[in-house]
Amino acid sequence: MFSNEVIVSLLAVMCLVGMPRAHGAACESIRIPMCRSMPWNMTKMPNHLHHSTQANAILAIEQFEGLLGTQCSPDLLFFLCAMYAPICTIDFQHDPIKPCKSVCERAKSGCEPVMKRYNHTWPESLACEDLPVYDRGVCISPEAIVTAEGPESMPDFPMDSHNGNCRGTNTERCKCKPIKPNQKTYIRNNYNYVIRAKVKEVRSRCHDVSAVVEVKEILKSSLVNIPRDIVTLYSSSGCLCPPLNANEEYIIMGYESEEQSRLLLVEGSIAEKWKDRLGKKVKRWDQKLRNPGRGKSESVSGKNNAKQSRH
Repeated sequence: MFSNEVIVSLLAVMCLVGMPRAHGAACESIRIPMCRSMPWNMTKMPNHLHHSTQANAILAIEQFEGLLGTQCSPDLLFFLCAMYAPICTIDFQHDPIKPCKSVCERAKSGCEPVMKRYNHTWPESLACEDLPVYDRGVCISPEAIVTAEGPESMPDFPMDSHNGNCRGTNTERCKCKPIKPNQKTYIRNNYNYVIRAKVKEVRSRCHDVSAVVEVKEILKSSLVNIPRDIVTLYSSSGCLCPPLNANEEYIIMGYESEEQSRLLLVEGSIAEKWKDRLGKKVKRWDQKLRNPGRGKSESVSGKNNAKQSRH
């Protein structure tokens, strides 16, 4: 799929002219199974997580197999491999190139909501704040890689939305797993927001897919202030899951990114055509979520009253 020779295009980065080349440090072939599909085949240990050997890195990266299986972000595998099996080139043998901050943020925004559902948070060792910004430092991202043969044989990565080479997304490949709205799912997923909204527009700009909606009613909000106005729902991948159609009115249940003050529509979210009956159900489910013991206590109280009345 990829050429053996890989050119990393570091666009608008710090001037590299005159930077000294490292001598004596050796690149090695990637032996981490999860990272063999990456558009580079050479790495350097220790990696950015301070693993001294690839054997140690394999044991550490395997903890993310379950998260990768959720397909919470198309950038997650690239980001992990850039950290655990960093690309090694002639010019950067001494200090392997780090992934760009934007790649980390895209992976985190898509996957952290999934992790929180299982009482996990984004690892501090993978903090995005410590990574270089694309236009102010040397870093690697999917949109910065081309093969030696040129643009015609570029890897099938979406390019930056401001880049003229952007080839768009393959929305016809999107397969969204339907989730039925019921009390069990609602309580288990513990959504950050629930809104009634009319879809104004679905935007697709390469890997950035979003939906512009008009909020009609706010049934639940948590971290982000939601105005009864036009707002944007952000996806974490090239697919909008669950799917939305323009000019339709939905009840939408999703998650929030407090850091970015964004409403997220990601894997695990729910979007159903609006029905008053469903809206009333969701309000009852939310009351049970907030007061889990209330229904049981009322039931016990009712039984005790009934026993007393018999006596």
